[in-house]
Amino acid sequence: MKTVHTRAELAAALSPWRREDRAVALVPTMGHLHRGHLALVERARRDAQHVVASIFVNPLQFDRADDLAAYPRTLEADAQALADAGVDLLFAPPEAEVYPRGREGVTRVEVPGLGDDLEGAHRPGHFTGVATVVCKLFGMVRPHLAVFGEKDFQQLMIVRRMTADLDLGVEILSEPTVREPDGLALSSRNSLLDENDRARAPALYRSLAGCGKRLAAGETDVPALEQAGRAELEAAGLRPDYISIRRRQDLGPPGPEDQALVVLGAAWCGPVRLIDNLTVDLLHCGRLRIMTG
Repeated sequence: MKTVHTRAELAAALSPWRREDRAVALVPTMGHLHRGHLALVERARRDAQHVVASIFVNPLQFDRADDLAAYPRTLEADAQALADAGVDLLFAPPEAEVYPRGREGVTRVEVPGLGDDLEGAHRPGHFTGVATVVCKLFGMVRPHLAVFGEKDFQQLMIVRRMTADLDLGVEILSEPTVREPDGLALSSRNSLLDENDRARAPALYRSLAGCGKRLAAGETDVPALEQAGRAELEAAGLRPDYISIRRRQDLGPPGPEDQALVVLGAAWCGPVRLIDNLTVDLLHCGRLRIMTG
């Protein structure tokens, strides 16, 4: 695996593949990699002839300076893991390469509506930062496809919408969330949990799973289900930001005829903010109706 740090080095490394019209996949990351990231690499290797991974802790998507400062940075170990996983090229730019005129005045990409709710409401500016850096990475790498994890469900939808709306010509693939045996979704921030918080953290997934089971069993009172999920988190010692049942296709409020749903949740576990989601298909459960009040 070759590692490059500048856009010029990146272009030079990609040039032979472009001349040969070889399919290139991009796996964008912020580093401190885990098995979930490596699953994205594995998917990229199946669908493209060359795989580029990026590691860039994007300051534009952090709504808190302390969160940016605390984000784990383990470039040397990450590079070894990516090499072992079969990545061809690692792009690990400094901030000045991504935002050469500074981050404050950079042109920004917004996805209205879809980026304003849920995570967007609790982390102002977050999705603008995500959409902007992904758009820039697509422009620098010019991949044929890119792979994202489904744990960040709203982010995945925003990237798909942005890519389609701006005619970027990148196929967006997704991979299911990778979990610990107790259900906790793998996340780079999990390493910041102390022993007690780590023991409490799976409560988020249990709350989502419980909500999903109640939907599958035919319960239709969405506000009551959401409130019950929040109460379960509080009882477990977490501080919920939200438990929300949404229509899977666009994250809108579910209507009486909607069948493809997603239950999304975010909660604080000590100093760490966890997010997760669970999809629910009422058609497969034989339950076709859901009421919103």
